[in-house]
Amino acid sequence: MSITEKSEREDLGAAGAQLSTAPADTLAETPALGVLGWLRWMWRQLTSMRVALILLFLLSLAAIPGSLVPQHSDQLKVDAFKAKHPTVSPFYEKIGLFHVYSSPWFAAIYILLFISLAGCIVPRTWQFVGQLRSRPPHAPRNLTRLPAYSTWRTDASPEDVTEAARKALRGRRFRTSVTGTSVAGEKGYLREFGNLLFHVSLFGLLIAFALTSLEKAEGGKLVVEGDGFVNNLTQYDDFSGGTLYGADDLQPFGFDLDSFDQKYATSGPEKGTALEFKANIHYYSGTDGKPVKGEISVNHPLSIGGEKVYLISHGYAPVVTVRDAKGNVLKSIVPFLPQDTALTSVGVIKVPDALGKDGKPDQLGFRGIFTPTFALDSVRGPHSSFPTLQYPALVLNAFHGDLGLDSGAQQNVYQLDTAHMKQFTDSKGQLVSKAMKPGDTMTLPNGAGSLTFDGVKTWASFTISHQSGNEAALVSGVGAILGLAGSLFIQRRRIWVRAVRAEDGVTVVEMGGLGRSESARIADEIGDVALQLLPDAPVRPEGEPPAEAGTPADAEATADAETTAVNDDEGARA
Repeated sequence: MSITEKSEREDLGAAGAQLSTAPADTLAETPALGVLGWLRWMWRQLTSMRVALILLFLLSLAAIPGSLVPQHSDQLKVDAFKAKHPTVSPFYEKIGLFHVYSSPWFAAIYILLFISLAGCIVPRTWQFVGQLRSRPPHAPRNLTRLPAYSTWRTDASPEDVTEAARKALRGRRFRTSVTGTSVAGEKGYLREFGNLLFHVSLFGLLIAFALTSLEKAEGGKLVVEGDGFVNNLTQYDDFSGGTLYGADDLQPFGFDLDSFDQKYATSGPEKGTALEFKANIHYYSGTDGKPVKGEISVNHPLSIGGEKVYLISHGYAPVVTVRDAKGNVLKSIVPFLPQDTALTSVGVIKVPDALGKDGKPDQLGFRGIFTPTFALDSVRGPHSSFPTLQYPALVLNAFHGDLGLDSGAQQNVYQLDTAHMKQFTDSKGQLVSKAMKPGDTMTLPNGAGSLTFDGVKTWASFTISHQSGNEAALVSGVGAILGLAGSLFIQRRRIWVRAVRAEDGVTVVEMGGLGRSESARIADEIGDVALQLLPDAPVRPEGEPPAEAGTPADAEATADAETTAVNDDEGARA
């Protein structure tokens, strides 16, 4: 390689420098000897874009088990999984798959990604600010080696061409710098701004997700029509708090379920399909809050006291009156849990204070099915054919004995432990079972008592959720999308225009362009700028003697313009 070619390569390299704020690849660099050298090398690797992308990919992979394996936030599901998979459960417990998002290995990936992004953003931001304050670089000595090039001869003076080029580039929103009779223009800074915005937004997303995880709290409550809820730990059916938000941080508010509206398609192929679910409530916020009427529907939560209240499900609660052998009366509203879309529901009724004929405790238990629209066949047995109360029926089996409530073991309120109970039989030895409509009574054998089906109420299940950082996550997400769009669709590019007086007195105009990546756009833009300059620097026809000073060149000669576009591989690599 000759000295001239080497000089031109260095010149083109300087012209294309700082078209991006991406840090140099340091993986191939040999670190300096010593501890500080190794620490410096490891820091460069950690803050490189390659490692940031690898950590982001690892974080995505690490989140998969959290969706596939039950988490400790729902302990019932975890216990069920352990009972079903006794072999792998100890291994899962040991490596933290039941609490993925609080496990040490997930936190390590998260923190490393956090540090990596911070290490990427800070130096690139300072470099970008430095580029904004600097002037576009001077034109290379040999513009013909640039990917896009154009030249022509004109009778206009170099000074006039330079001024016209500066105005043309400024009109196209280029930053310009004039050196002698050369103009340098640069455009596309929003590409790097978009790149930085994307990384800053991703950094903001990590902060928002961390805040959401630390301050997240969620609880569920089943409320029967006519009853209410107060935001107190004792009122929840289940509650899971976050690291920075617990039972002591619950906001004072409450609500009452006035009624529940539900609509279903009644004909056609969509019969039974839900059309509307809406809970009508009165709620208050604060200890002295005034009740306000409100509605909660599916996908439309209500914000109360800074918390979101979501409608999760609904069903029916039979109203029953139970009398024991001594005539003691217990009136109860018992929620039954739906098992299908027609709301065929199962449930239990427990009477722990029942007494037998001898006055000794003889607890009663009932287990059965509630159907809002009763139907019966030989395959499914009693079931519901439609989810509304068209023909409600309650089918129960009766038991007596010990419910096991005094054993100290935790019991599911929707399950009946019959290990120490016997099912009632009639005088013929047949099991006692009865299907009742509202108003019917089930009489137990041997004067053990009775159960009357009084009616039906609707219940609704709500989730009360506290989350911080949702607004920050939304803003960061929008910023990431805008930044990514800017970095993908905006091209960073430079254009140089040089006007030099030739030996014969004619001005030679040269134009060259360089983009961050090879694209036809830079050549098109060179052509547009050249056409814009032609009225001020018209092409001089070949063979015509130089125009006298002050004599304008013939504008009609532009038809013979000598304009070329050169795509040179060596210049493109620069």
